[in-house]
Amino acid sequence: MRLVIVAVGQRVPDWAQTAWDDYAKRFPFEIKVELKAVKTEPRASKSLETIYAAERARIEAAIPKGCRIVALDERGTALTTMALAGKLKDWQLSGDDVALVIGGPDGLDPAFRQTAHERIRLSDLTLPHAMVRVLLVEQLYRAWSINANHPYHRE
Repeated sequence: MRLVIVAVGQRVPDWAQTAWDDYAKRFPFEIKVELKAVKTEPRASKSLETIYAAERARIEAAIPKGCRIVALDERGTALTTMALAGKLKDWQLSGDDVALVIGGPDGLDPAFRQTAHERIRLSDLTLPHAMVRVLLVEQLYRAWSINANHPYHRE
């Protein structure tokens, strides 16, 4: 199985890249985690619709064919870590690769959000994009650890 994190925004602080790299390398060989960063559309007096369209085109180009698309959205379904573990197990059993999409500063194009297979939210808080990448990869690793009875997660 492949988990492809598609994130709008190319530059992240060193601490975020270090944390991402640390968690991404922890996954077992049967789950490949990869990050595809796509360019943020410059705002320079462009309409929100223009920004959304440009970023959507880049996002769609970065998503491998046949992936289940999961949009991270502040209006999406709130999940517990245990519920995310259940979703990860379901995704693995389906045999589909999964693309988890993190929008840019203005979020995701509303039409893209609606066409995603699922919409989830990580938090009720507004988080910096670099933090979202780290939080997402950590929670995916934690979900894997729950399913694998690995001691990383404790209740």
